[in-house]
Amino acid sequence: MSQTNDRFFVALLPSQAIQDYANEVKQVFVDRYNSRAALKSPPHITLQPPFEWRTATHSDLSATLNEFAAQFAPIPIMLSGFGAFAPRVIYINVIKSAALLTLQTALMHRLEESLGIVNLSAKTRSYAPHMTVGFRDLTPENFRAAWAEFQSRPLELEFTATHLTLLRHDGHQWSVDTKFAFLAS
Repeated sequence: MSQTNDRFFVALLPSQAIQDYANEVKQVFVDRYNSRAALKSPPHITLQPPFEWRTATHSDLSATLNEFAAQFAPIPIMLSGFGAFAPRVIYINVIKSAALLTLQTALMHRLEESLGIVNLSAKTRSYAPHMTVGFRDLTPENFRAAWAEFQSRPLELEFTATHLTLLRHDGHQWSVDTKFAFLAS
């Protein structure tokens, strides 16, 4: 019998109002810059990049994430302006707070130690928290035009992350699989 795997990643999702705003920005990328790839997932801040996991042991993954999340208090998240990974990605900039960096580092360590989930590229570069609004299918020409529009656009938002979110890929797009609440404050 062959084992089936699903693709997952772990993220923080913003409040609904900020998700709505980010989705409006993503729609600008669709309408003006022919970039649709960012619509394939809800607005989020990745903590653990995509990985494959055995469908049959989903409960082990969920139990580990539930136990992990219960050890952390809700985290204030500040968004400030836009940033870019030239020449393909434009994002809403997430301020690197000590609490966010601690959470991300601890999560990657826990997933590696408990479940053997490792993302080698994430281990070799510093964590750059962001909320992508345009990427992958953004051509260099459209990147330049979009960056000219967004690089100086003011944006100051904040929310409190109250849970970790496990997202699952269905072969076409990412959707919320399970939410794991942080310790009640």
